[in-house]
Amino acid sequence: MDYVTQFRSEVDAFETAVRTAAREAGSDGIALVPSCPRWSVADLVLHLGSVHRSVIQVIEGGLREWPQDPDSPLPGLPPGRPGWPDPRQAPNRGPLAEGLLDWFTDGAAALAELFAARDPAERVWSWSSEQSVGFWLRMQTIEAAVHRWDAQNALGAPEPVDRQLAADAVTHTFEVMAPARRAWRAAPPGAGERMRFKEADGFRIWVVQTDPDEVLLNRGSGCCHVELAGTTSDLMLFLWHRVPKEDLAVRGDAALLDRYFKLVPPV
Repeated sequence: MDYVTQFRSEVDAFETAVRTAAREAGSDGIALVPSCPRWSVADLVLHLGSVHRSVIQVIEGGLREWPQDPDSPLPGLPPGRPGWPDPRQAPNRGPLAEGLLDWFTDGAAALAELFAARDPAERVWSWSSEQSVGFWLRMQTIEAAVHRWDAQNALGAPEPVDRQLAADAVTHTFEVMAPARRAWRAAPPGAGERMRFKEADGFRIWVVQTDPDEVLLNRGSGCCHVELAGTTSDLMLFLWHRVPKEDLAVRGDAALLDRYFKLVPPV
């Protein structure tokens, strides 16, 4: 997959959605994001723009940890931000602050250029066991797609995630996100639950078994207790807690799909 091209496509679509939300803002201000209940579209811009600049700092500066600014509630924010959303007071419903979206666009473009120029195998810090530029390229492409969907969802017209990227994101969720989330949230032990995730628009199948200490992908044995089938995009968005199981086809013990999010808590 050409992650750099996909990253650029997703951040461009995100920007377009935000500009539309800014134009359509009513007396209550810019739209809320239903899939991120604590945020407005302006908060979403601030979040993703800050993440982009933090990743730039990590890669360019060879940092050994996530950057922090004691004088700012989020890393990567410029000084003096009149009218910009305050993440401590989210959701921020005012009009989109002057300069906020341009700041986002500049940061996204700089990150795309950095990804294009660096060897994906170059060793850098990450919160994953994979310590590489390639980790951040994959992660940020997936995150851009999710938040592009969030921004479009705030307008009532979300477009599906590219099928190839969505399939990669499903695998990434089980292989990378699941162990991290379990560690961050001290999740309860699994009891061998087996779940099948099946593409309705393709032929991929992911079988997940939740053992006491880990989530096993396409390993283990025995019958699956539940199957969730849907488009690849919807499977990805379900795993990112964006769409409910009721929007997909469920066979078997549907309660296990809720238990999945106790075993792999959302962040």
